[in-house]
Amino acid sequence: MEAALAEAGRAPAHGDVPVGAVLVDPDGRAAGADHNRREQLQDPTAHAEVLVLSAAARSAGRWRLDGHTLVVTLEPCAMCAGAAVAARLERIVYGAADLKAGAAWSLYNIPQDRRLNHRMDLVAGVLEEECASMLAGFFGRLRSRSPEAADR
Repeated sequence: MEAALAEAGRAPAHGDVPVGAVLVDPDGRAAGADHNRREQLQDPTAHAEVLVLSAAARSAGRWRLDGHTLVVTLEPCAMCAGAAVAARLERIVYGAADLKAGAAWSLYNIPQDRRLNHRMDLVAGVLEEECASMLAGFFGRLRSRSPEAADR
């Protein structure tokens, strides 16, 4: 999670929400890392999780990432949780819960939904305070600057 937090810390430099993700292979080695880049790339799908899964799949030459673990600072949204299911990950580990858009437990539980063709383990609350603090600081600074910026 420390590596995911380090990635998250890079996102605000280009105006993005500080969410970082690291993909860990079955042998415990980092298979990729990235952070949110929606503002930077002007791409609504450029969430840390999607970016790291896409890069790892391209690098591995296969879309199935069996046995891999996604470590992310914020509970994945529906798109990112769906991408994790599609990639056939073994596990998602996340830091802070997302009570507004969380789809790995808070609002939905896509990774463990029995109606889907793949399910995975979930580990929540790892370095939760540090992850939540980084997000709260980012949004606090945004709100203090301009009401329009807070709507992003």
